[in-house]
Amino acid sequence: MIYSTKLFRHALVLSFFVLIGICVSAQKAAEIAIDTKASKHNISRHIYGHFSEHLGRCIYDGFWVADTMKVPRQGRIRLDVVEALKKINVPNLRWPGGCFADEYHWRDGIGKPKERPKMINTHWGGVTEDNSFGTHEFLELISLLKCEAYIAGNVGSGTVEEMAKWVEYVNFNGVSPMAALRKENGREEPWRVTYWGIGNENWGCGGNMTAEYYAGEYKRYATYARNYPGTPLRKVAGGANSRDYNWTEVCMKNIRANQMWGLSLHHYTIPTGNWSKKGSATKFDEKEYFQTMKNCLFMDELVAKHAAIMDKYDSAKRVALVVDEWGIWTDVEPGTNPGFLYQQNSLRDALIAGTTLNIFNNHSDRVRMANLAQTVNVLQAIILTEGRKMLLTPTYHIFDMYKVHQDAKYLPFTISTPDYTLENQNLPAVNVSASQDSTGTIHLSFVNIDPNKNIPVTISMDAVNWKTVTGQVLTSAKLTDINSFDKMNTIQIAKFSAAKKEGNKLVVDLPSKSVVVIELK
Repeated sequence: MIYSTKLFRHALVLSFFVLIGICVSAQKAAEIAIDTKASKHNISRHIYGHFSEHLGRCIYDGFWVADTMKVPRQGRIRLDVVEALKKINVPNLRWPGGCFADEYHWRDGIGKPKERPKMINTHWGGVTEDNSFGTHEFLELISLLKCEAYIAGNVGSGTVEEMAKWVEYVNFNGVSPMAALRKENGREEPWRVTYWGIGNENWGCGGNMTAEYYAGEYKRYATYARNYPGTPLRKVAGGANSRDYNWTEVCMKNIRANQMWGLSLHHYTIPTGNWSKKGSATKFDEKEYFQTMKNCLFMDELVAKHAAIMDKYDSAKRVALVVDEWGIWTDVEPGTNPGFLYQQNSLRDALIAGTTLNIFNNHSDRVRMANLAQTVNVLQAIILTEGRKMLLTPTYHIFDMYKVHQDAKYLPFTISTPDYTLENQNLPAVNVSASQDSTGTIHLSFVNIDPNKNIPVTISMDAVNWKTVTGQVLTSAKLTDINSFDKMNTIQIAKFSAAKKEGNKLVVDLPSKSVVVIELK
């Protein structure tokens, strides 16, 4: 057949654009290769820990409510909150701070509640703290949650003796002044708390110390925080503020690996990057969303660089990197107390939570504990309360979906992902982590941060025989969508069916702005 020159040129142009389209389409897919034989460690369940500070409405009007409130309670502990946390297998809870820890004197919070002295919470709103929630109440909460306590001791305004006696009061099962005092206050047996923080943010609100000075103080305080029979302590040194790599260097150089169980790190995702005007939790455009996710993804570089410094002094990785404060920090909700740090929780925050937990899972050879800030009514809370009402935020649902990774075998992988592009800036659109539990079941957690495009993902695994695939997804129509007290279930977990087996590979079509967890059996 003879074509005219014009038709022939048209066919060539059409073919060229078809080929370009095929190439572009191929570039938009993500590919992941999982090496199930290369696993050498587990993902610690303690990465999924939480944080409860005497701040705003986290303790008071959160966990601890009036004895007249008509909600399920044990004493003044709110049981619907407890049950929600138990459902996600909360592994540990950090208390009493935060900045509050370094002005907290534990003896003010024991004995008959009506006789306990009051104090001013100078860090958070200047409100009066009545100390009705103290050591006994916190450890009763821990018992109800069936998790482990992580207590932060007072180095900033306290004394070595004060912390030493707190450890004795909580842990010693013998004849001593502190054990006797505990029994007088109604607790016969010790609680056996193993996780203890030796101060908090000692570079700032915990004393404005230099790294060199703190390292010396840590060793002094830690020396007298004793290991009583049956309760060896896991002591956590107060670590760096975000990218202060010198702090980590000094602590690792001056504190021996056998003197600390962990070294902490604090880093918050600030949408604008400006602490004085952080941005709204619910009113933001795509440009601000892009910047927020860029700041969130920085956690990967941050953890890697701190871990590399730790490797210089501790190649055996005996010291855990403990990211015991993380999350998104926005401006408070309009009309609320600025010192209470109450913010709403959107789909954007769920994407941040999923991404950050993937990062921790992927660094779980060194990151062995983390604590989201904070549990109830403060910062990136997983639970919000309003009187008798309680709602679960999008971030809560991420912890529910990701609980399958707790104590599971970490599976290393390689990934090739398309970019999420905005105004000539690029971010990796897909992030993932993978694990295999004790039954052999494999779980993959994906986040697609691109708010506009679905992304197909092809996953290959070496010599894994799996037959069934199921999944869950969390997404919504808009990045700014929230669960409110008027509409509590706008964002909730749904069944995910866009995953299938093709030969020996898994193919997943990730929706835009979504978190997906896949189970392979």
